[in-house]
Amino acid sequence: MEPKYIRNFSIIAHIDHGKSTLADRMLEITGTVKKRDMQAQLLDDMELERGITIKARSVTIHHEYEGNTYELNLIDTPGHVDFNYEVEKSMQACEGAVLLVDAAQGVEAQTVANAYLALEADLHIMPVLNKVDLAHSRPDEVAEEIETSFAIEATDALHVSAKTGKGVKEVLDQIVREVPPPTGDADAPLRALVFDAVYDDYRGVIVYVRIVDGQLSKKDKVRFMSATTKIHFDALEIGRFMPKLVPCDTLGVGEVGYFISNIKTLGDVRVGDTMTLANTSEGDPLPGYKEPQHMVFADFYPTSPGDYEHMRDALESLSLTDSSLTFDAVTSDALGFGYRCGFLGLLHMEIIEQRLEREFDMDMIQTAPSVTYQLLNHDGTESWVHSPGALPNPDKFEELREPIARVSMLMPTEYIGPVMQISTDHRGIFIRQEHLSQSRVQLVYDIPLAEIMYDFYDKLKSATRGFGTLNYEVTGYKADKLVKLSIMVNGDDVDALSSIVHHTRADMRGRAVIKKLRKEIPRHMFEVRLQAAIGSKILARENIAALRKDVTAKCYGGDISRKRKLLEKQKAGKRRMRQVGNVEIPQKAFLAVLGGDDK
Repeated sequence: MEPKYIRNFSIIAHIDHGKSTLADRMLEITGTVKKRDMQAQLLDDMELERGITIKARSVTIHHEYEGNTYELNLIDTPGHVDFNYEVEKSMQACEGAVLLVDAAQGVEAQTVANAYLALEADLHIMPVLNKVDLAHSRPDEVAEEIETSFAIEATDALHVSAKTGKGVKEVLDQIVREVPPPTGDADAPLRALVFDAVYDDYRGVIVYVRIVDGQLSKKDKVRFMSATTKIHFDALEIGRFMPKLVPCDTLGVGEVGYFISNIKTLGDVRVGDTMTLANTSEGDPLPGYKEPQHMVFADFYPTSPGDYEHMRDALESLSLTDSSLTFDAVTSDALGFGYRCGFLGLLHMEIIEQRLEREFDMDMIQTAPSVTYQLLNHDGTESWVHSPGALPNPDKFEELREPIARVSMLMPTEYIGPVMQISTDHRGIFIRQEHLSQSRVQLVYDIPLAEIMYDFYDKLKSATRGFGTLNYEVTGYKADKLVKLSIMVNGDDVDALSSIVHHTRADMRGRAVIKKLRKEIPRHMFEVRLQAAIGSKILARENIAALRKDVTAKCYGGDISRKRKLLEKQKAGKRRMRQVGNVEIPQKAFLAVLGGDDK
């Protein structure tokens, strides 16, 4: 199809503002999916995706406008902050973006973040107000918020109801009118942007491509420009997303489609790479896409040591469908062999954990998540610490730096006071305050990422009665007085329970964790001693009393020395058991350190 009849766009919005529902109505109105095959959130095909989009999905639809048929390549993107990388790489393949805003809730934190991503990618932004059929919608006020936030004209923004289909055809017409067609040279050598890749058990790696120059035909031999090995791949099958994979013979300038070859490992394909024909001499690669940055690390240990190989196979399978997941083998004195995994955020970690349990039937122990810290060594070099257990003694390095996040929070104006108090309590530094309208305000703080991880979001939701939203971006590292808080069980340092905290919080945090562990760890036949310490200094201690048997119950009277002898014998047995006995720590005890400083 000629490029002038092609439009490439993505739908961006805050979580739960109706992106997937709008995509459903577009598929239904254009006849891309038959009525009998239609279902809610059709593009969210993962089991865990019901109600929340995790993976960006592409689909090609055809729309009639003023007697011409236009090919619209739509990419439905996630709205949660953890999956920003899905939005970012999708925008590389688009010329326009539909900025969908809930007319009842208004501009939210992720709306702002995604809109700025679209502005940085130089996309044409088309504001659309959704859910105007709700009784409490306020489209005029929300349009004013959009103009205040992004300086985008929104007075004539389309009013739609993705649920009922009202105004969806007008959105498609406006996309044809306003989103610029793709530009490219059809006679130039092939240059195709790889904007995603997934693994299929039967067909290998399926590469998602956007043709920028030239054309891709079936049976062509292609190569990836940034690949270290000059391997050539045959185009065994190419096609479009309709939304199922529909083969075709050629893909031309501006078209979005898929490419299947004999690629067996996802590591052979790098998202953001440029694909060209094998016989083409060296050309200029397309502007690439930066790799996702891991924000959170956590260790997974199989409950049974025999499941170690099974866990490795499960993580390898997951990494084939989720290129942002990384894992490395680790060992722990308390938990044995396991894997340290890198995640984009807490929701990403939770999804991987659930997929391991559901899809691979894994029974495992997960340690509390930690962020990456930066060490400045005595010789001036820098190194990274991904877990508290790997932190060396203070005399081994010059300073310890923690990641700082620029946090943007949107909320009704009446909650400014409580949110500022929460931010200050979490060592936040005030940056600015902006009023988007008379009733909504944006607060921007610099807060250590570790403080956000534990309980910041829960406290924000409680303080704003659910109306507050949050978005963050790591801006750099800053040195501070940070210490390693060690948790000892029966005198043994359990590295999986350790954490890195600010020195002013260590005492309070140590007491809180010890109290929670005392409730979570079951009683044993011997006394269990719990301690929180910084180096050799003990900050807090709790004892879990031993289970006792009344050994004197069989004594009916007689000399007291007989009872004393039995009690001394029991006491000696308890002492011996404490020396050789192992303390069983349940999974929920490891997650107790997630509870922050709550008592």
